[in-house]
Amino acid sequence: MDGDPSVEPELDSFSLTLPLPYRAALVIVLGVWAWGANLHYLSLVKIDVPSLLHYPSRASPRTDPPHHLSTYRLATLLTLPLSFSLLLFWLLSRRDPVLVIHYDYLPIAYLVLLLALFLLPLRRFSSSGRTRFLTTLRRISIGGLAPSNAGKFGDILLADVLTSYAKIIADLFVSLCMFFSSPSGSATARPDRGCGGQYLVPIIIAIPSLIRLRQCLIEYVRVRSQNIKNGGMSAQTGWGGQHLANAAKYASAFPVIVLSALQRNLSLDHEDIGVTETTLYRLWLFAVFVNSIYSFYWDVAKDWDLTLFSSLPSPFSSKPRSLSLHRPLSSSEPPFGLRERLVFPSPGIYYYAIALDFLLRFTWSLKLSPHLDHFADFESGIFVMECLEVGRRWMWIFFRVETEWVRSLGGGARGEGLLGQEEVLLGDYSGGNSDED
Repeated sequence: MDGDPSVEPELDSFSLTLPLPYRAALVIVLGVWAWGANLHYLSLVKIDVPSLLHYPSRASPRTDPPHHLSTYRLATLLTLPLSFSLLLFWLLSRRDPVLVIHYDYLPIAYLVLLLALFLLPLRRFSSSGRTRFLTTLRRISIGGLAPSNAGKFGDILLADVLTSYAKIIADLFVSLCMFFSSPSGSATARPDRGCGGQYLVPIIIAIPSLIRLRQCLIEYVRVRSQNIKNGGMSAQTGWGGQHLANAAKYASAFPVIVLSALQRNLSLDHEDIGVTETTLYRLWLFAVFVNSIYSFYWDVAKDWDLTLFSSLPSPFSSKPRSLSLHRPLSSSEPPFGLRERLVFPSPGIYYYAIALDFLLRFTWSLKLSPHLDHFADFESGIFVMECLEVGRRWMWIFFRVETEWVRSLGGGARGEGLLGQEEVLLGDYSGGNSDED
């Protein structure tokens, strides 16, 4: 199959079993389970994620369930109707192409229910967390960014997650567009990613990166304004160049998206824009390589504060780290390429994460390419890579939150509330083996 609905309108085997709207819903629900796992494990290693995200205080902290348990309950609430809807769809459609297209209202009904479950204030199912999520989503939807003492880290974390869900968001749009496009339209037909116009889907994919780009520029303006107010550059924040460098990272995704859209449009005469199809492909290859390498470097060196690239010359002036205050009692040096303060139990975990992030960074970029049409099962390949990217982001969150926790302890930015917990953490580290130091 070449993946072009106008050439091969019939459903492929994978779409007969798992149509596009169900695939999008499944990845969203898996994301909720994954966030619960993030909260659960991070609480086990004594990282207070709610304090980092500036969650509002609970009315009854002793009787209210832990945040991860509330998230698991919400995930269960979302999973049960999804399982019922999918089983009913399979029973009714029996993988018959005509019936699969006919019963498209079942996955659409679940998507409506999914939205309602996020909006309904059900106390036992992470009501405060969903309220905070919707409030944050509303703020960042226009690229907004809360102040540092009012949840900035949570805004950045959610906006970064949206960049990994960009294709899922686009698939949701395609499903709804196909459902409402015409009386004969069907959300479970072969996905028409040109629905609504050939450039609308690429624009939707670009929105999360645009949100993060604006957030980086907001941070840069804040640093500059603070420096002007203080009458000079702060040694702690620098002149703001790192925020511009971070903005450039998100901007590097736009050429990939634009060039991919041009290649997908088979009706476009490439000569009209002054380049051949071969040149367009080479430009795309260069853009996707730059975006992948840049993003991988930023994950490791900036988001996770690991020293793997510290021996390489950097064009960016970064905030100086003050982790020497927390040098382990052991005199041994930190593991190669990592940092002095490690929360997770083994250095090997960090090395595995670096290797996996490298591999999946390239896989995520390649999925935006029209050359996936060459795979025998195009839709299943797209779905696998969407799941891999969500999995990469899930892994990334562990280390990003851990890094923010170490920074908060080292810099004292959170005040006495977090620094008071530092003694407990140091007690854990002092009894560890030298591999953890």
